[in-house]
Amino acid sequence: MKVPAAFRNTKGIVGAVVVLTVLAVAILAPLLIPADWATRMDMRARLSAPTWAHPLGTDQLGRDLMFRVLLGAQTSIFIASAAVLMSIVIGLPLGLISGYMGKTTDNVLMRLVDTLLSFPALLLALTISAVLGPNLQNTIIAIGIAFTPFLARIIRGEALRVAQMPYVEAARTAGNSDLRLITLHILPNIMPVVIVQATISLAFAILAEAGLSFLGLGTQPPDASWGLMIQASRDYLDRAPWTALVPGAAVALTVLGLNMFGDALRDALDPRTRGEA
Repeated sequence: MKVPAAFRNTKGIVGAVVVLTVLAVAILAPLLIPADWATRMDMRARLSAPTWAHPLGTDQLGRDLMFRVLLGAQTSIFIASAAVLMSIVIGLPLGLISGYMGKTTDNVLMRLVDTLLSFPALLLALTISAVLGPNLQNTIIAIGIAFTPFLARIIRGEALRVAQMPYVEAARTAGNSDLRLITLHILPNIMPVVIVQATISLAFAILAEAGLSFLGLGTQPPDASWGLMIQASRDYLDRAPWTALVPGAAVALTVLGLNMFGDALRDALDPRTRGEA
């Protein structure tokens, strides 16, 4: 059985293990851990250091940090995944149409994209979330819109490149319609780039969600998310640093794993390096 190129190096293996572990936690933790375990308060054990009873310590309300981090994985991963999916749904057709049609259509669409790109992604997400109001759904919308122009620009460049390939010119000469050319000849050949970019964007989406929640414009209590946990711990850093270190480590480890896996995936799918993998 042939091993995928992305898993033939240490970076890809470590990244895949971290990503799969986080996904397993996000899927299985809510099924295996009763919801009240993460919200159960014990004021006698508030800000307790890690012990056998509470392996990762407790927060300012005496809630077990391990359970909250495990359940928070579901919220953070769900928001990031939904936001990236939204950016693909919007950015993919924008980039495809812009790159294939060219001329006036390309100029109009790319000027719109350039306008959004003129704002830092996090600042744009903050503005949208502040206008819409802080909740889970609006957080997804804010991050999704903020990430759309980056994806649209990358897809547009790939569509321009693929549209000039000989097999596309041959299909056009044979009388294929624009829709057929885009769906059968261009889209399949740019999907590896879309997949790699989506994987890497997941890491930035998790950071964006954590940033919005930390500023009070993302996930709201009583939902558990890593960013919200860090925000709640800021007044207790001198007394109980683990209340910030535990969710912060979860964010850092997940982002590191996604970046490592995304880099390995890019190396495996890049036509210039595929033969060397």
